[in-house]
Amino acid sequence: MATPLRVTGAWVQLLTDWLDSQQLAAPALRLLLDSRAPADLVPMPLWQSMLEQAATLAPSRSRAALQIGAQIQPRHVGVLGYLLLACHDLAQGMAAYQRYERLFYGEDLVQVSHNAGEVSLRWPAQASTGELADTVAIAALLSLLQRLLAESLRPRRVSFAFAAPAEADVYASFFDCPVRFAAAATQVDFPIAVLALRLPRSDPGVQQMLDRQAQALLLALPASDGFARALQQCMLRLLPEGTLSLSRVAAELHLSVRSLQRRLEARGESWSALLDGLRQQLAQQYLADPALLLSDVALLLGFSEQSAFNRAFRRWSGDTPARVRCRLLLHS
Repeated sequence: MATPLRVTGAWVQLLTDWLDSQQLAAPALRLLLDSRAPADLVPMPLWQSMLEQAATLAPSRSRAALQIGAQIQPRHVGVLGYLLLACHDLAQGMAAYQRYERLFYGEDLVQVSHNAGEVSLRWPAQASTGELADTVAIAALLSLLQRLLAESLRPRRVSFAFAAPAEADVYASFFDCPVRFAAAATQVDFPIAVLALRLPRSDPGVQQMLDRQAQALLLALPASDGFARALQQCMLRLLPEGTLSLSRVAAELHLSVRSLQRRLEARGESWSALLDGLRQQLAQQYLADPALLLSDVALLLGFSEQSAFNRAFRRWSGDTPARVRCRLLLHS
């Protein structure tokens, strides 16, 4: 059975930013938006409902959806947004999006193809999320790419699977290219030359770190229930930032520290054991990668110094990270 589509709590903050930009009070909608932490998973029907509520506040549904997407910043896409920012060029960025789209939608949907001097990003019609949500997504995609490149990026054409809205002309104006509706797929076509465009804020070291974090988040997705998944994803996100603590996680999950402790106790878990177990699991994965220095592994696991990582690792395994790495690489 396919996983139901969803978005992240970070993504729905696009709507908060739009409300701010339009100076709209919308207390009921803001209350709903504020109840979602960046690490929360928001079911697609709820996101669609939020957009419908927003559309009633604007004189133009289509223009509002395009404006909401145009608010995009890397933070709205979580670790994937910052990974795109650190990539070398647009080709790397598109490849990263294709690898980690599941962090965003819960499924791998995009198909990237090259044909006749064009590169196309295509989402099948059955994956369409409707007029408003699809409009926001594609407007955000183009706006994010332009923000990453710090220059205008004009697609050759844009296609949507939904029927033409009453204000179809605003789409052509926004995307500055021909726009088709009732198409076989949602699709954006670019000249293939855009793949070579350099991203001005690329950083190979940061890119490697964020790629490892994205891999770890991907591994966390099949968690058995919503609370366990939200907890693990929150911990994975905060771990390499060096800000992981019981109080910080409780705040991210909108719980008191005592409430989080009680929920862990009900599962027969403790905070220290949970943190130790996560670090130990990730340490084995990272040590098996020869491209990572031991100091990189320590940083990814949230240790301020390698010596602290060495002591913790010896406590977990009775051995040193260096010797375990040698054995892992010999058997790989």
